[in-house]
Parts: sequence; C-alpha cells; structure tokens
Amino acid sequence: MKYAHLADLHLGSWRDQKMRDLSTQSFLKAIDTCVSENVDFILFAGDLFNTSLPALDTLKIVTKKLKELSEQNIPVYIIAGSHDFSPSGKTMIDVLENAGLLVNVCKGSINPETQELHLNFIIDPKTQTKITGILGRKGQLDQGYYQSLHRLNLEQENGYKIFMFHTTIAELLPNDMAMIDSQPVTFLPQTFNYYAGGHIHHPNLISLPGYQAVTYPGALFPNNFQEFEKYSKGGFYIIDYDPNTNKQEEKWIPLEMIKHEGLNLSCNNKSPEVITYEILNHFSNKDLHETIITLRLKGTLSSGRVSDINFKHIVEQLYSQGAYFVMKNTAKLQSEEFEEIQLSTMDPEVIEDTIIKEHLQQIKIFDYDTELNLTKNLISSLNTTKKEGETITDFQKRIESEIAKNLGI
Repeated sequence: MKYAHLADLHLGSWRDQKMRDLSTQSFLKAIDTCVSENVDFILFAGDLFNTSLPALDTLKIVTKKLKELSEQNIPVYIIAGSHDFSPSGKTMIDVLENAGLLVNVCKGSINPETQELHLNFIIDPKTQTKITGILGRKGQLDQGYYQSLHRLNLEQENGYKIFMFHTTIAELLPNDMAMIDSQPVTFLPQTFNYYAGGHIHHPNLISLPGYQAVTYPGALFPNNFQEFEKYSKGGFYIIDYDPNTNKQEEKWIPLEMIKHEGLNLSCNNKSPEVITYEILNHFSNKDLHETIITLRLKGTLSSGRVSDINFKHIVEQLYSQGAYFVMKNTAKLQSEEFEEIQLSTMDPEVIEDTIIKEHLQQIKIFDYDTELNLTKNLISSLNTTKKEGETITDFQKRIESEIAKNLGI
C-alpha cells in the first residue's frame, strides 16, 4: 500500500499573479508525482485553499485535477484547515465532496448525554485503510474538539488506521516556534499507524510510545518571504506500507518549483549608496534566470534614510539578469534619524493571539479562559464575507445571530 500526505497548499494565497501561478503549479506537479508513484490514495491535511471561498480560476484548476484523480480511481481524503473553514461553518470542501471529487473524513456526532465527540472511520475501499480526523480552526478553537473526543473506540479499532489533524503539536515545533500556543501530542488518540498533520509549515516527523509517525509535511509551496528565505521549497510525504512485514517507510518528497537566491545583508554604519552598490555587486556575476530573489536588510544606516536606497535600480537590474521575482524585507533596517517601526514576520494568527492575550482581563467581567474563548469566537464570527446571492440585510442578520449565539443572548 502506498499513499501521499499533503498539507497547507494555501492555493490563491499570493497576491502577485506570478507567485500565485507558481503555487498552483506546485499543486499540479505534486498530484502528477503522486500518480506516477502509483499511490492508492491522497491525504490533504487542511488548507487546500487560502480562504473558504477561493477565486473561481483557482477552483477551476483544482476541480479539473481532482476529476482526473477520480477518473484514475485515486481517492482524495481531506479535512478542513483553519483557512478552509469559515466562521459560518461553510467550506468549499463541502461543494467538492458533493461533486464526488473528495471525501471529508471529519465526520461524527456528539453524545447528548456526555457531550463527547464520537468520530467515525472512513474506509478506503481498495486498501481497507481506516481514516478519520479533526478539522482545524483559527485561534486554536479546535482544542475543544480534542478535549471532548471519545478516544476508546478509536484506539481499540483494529486494522491500519490514519488520523488527520490540523493543529499545533508542541513536539513537532521547531525551536524558533517553541513559544507559540500548542498542545501536546497526547491530545491525539493513540495506536494509529500514521498521523497526517497540517497547519505548521515546518516539515517534521516524530515517533513516540503510542504515537507512530506523527508528521507535518510543511507547506507544499512557500507562502511568504520568510518561508522562502528559510526553506526555498515545499514538499510532501509518500508513505509505503507492507502489510506482510508490517514495515512502513515515510519519505519526504521535496518539490522545488524554482531556484532561490537570498542575500542577508548587515547595513550597520553603511550609507544608502554603499548598500545599493553591495547588493548589485553581490548579484552581478550570477545566473539569475528563473530565480526568486529575497533581500533581507538589517541594521542602522550611517546616514540618510531607508528610502534613499535605490531599490528601483536594484530590482530593474535583477530582472534584467533574468530573475523571476524579487522580494525585500527592511523590517529590521533603520536610520539614525528615525526610530524603526517594528513589523512582525510571524504568522498573522500568532500575532492575533498574542495581541488578544496582552489585553485580556482589563475589565474583569469574565474569568480569563471564558474571556479568551469569547474573544476568539467573536473575532471568528466577524471574519466572514457576504455569500453569493445574499442580501446586505440577510448578511447583517446572520452576523448578528452568530454574535448573539456566542454571547448567549
């Protein structure tokens, strides 16, 4: 048995059309690789799209590719991620599932007496693999699902089992993300053969007692400047399992769509003219054909302002040498005359969570946890857009109804 595990595709995330096209091409290439590897099925562990209502051009490409997989009898099993999932609970995944192009494995029910979440297994018809999982939500709002999860039936189930998740697991985090909100691996049920994770864009795999192969494949394609600078490329897992020997191999498949050339330049005690020269000189003899360039400048200028650096000339020169796309980051660059305005490069969800916690309990109407959950739920309810065909009045009423429900009024 062989299957693939992809996550965090975030199709449609890049604003620039050239980068958006590259992201889409990475999806197509990954699927073609899966087909050539003769996988039995494919897992998408959340954030197939960057929004619950993706652009039509992106949706058309994805739909066509999923149809090709269906025609080749390669099922796709998926859970919604924090970006796929809307505050109203609607997701484009529902549409694709109704069209028979994929299967959402996050299915179950709440026991009215115990309030426990009972998940059902989806059984792959060809391999008899049993798959289930929990969707992801912004602001760690999915923690409640794990806390109420009835685990016994899941852990006692026989056969080859896969658990899909889209949340932050502490043991899988790299050192530079160790301080963000997370939950221990023990939140997941035990005894599964593979744990297909998503949400954190750092590829990693661990195995602990009771937890075999808990993984993040990372983003399929870098989603921002920082990810390009750190990883240069994305990737996914292909898992090969031999039922006769009970041996399993997890192989991470790098997906390098384009070359990357980065420059991390210290600008301390340098003038804008010197910095401009050093950047141009660094790239002067390089072949930049079909290469993404990242420029990170940091430090304090000896004179002048950041705007005095001739970025227009630099960018024109790099493009004339064949560069595909040029990105710069001057968040940690400042002049002596002006104090730097710090802009964080963290994930927006992490920034949002940090700001919320900094301002909790200023007016003590609720306890800390109640206020935290209420604030996140209200933000989630307000983070929505008008549906196609929905009137402004109906849109306002829907938002008001969701807010009233959160407030218990």
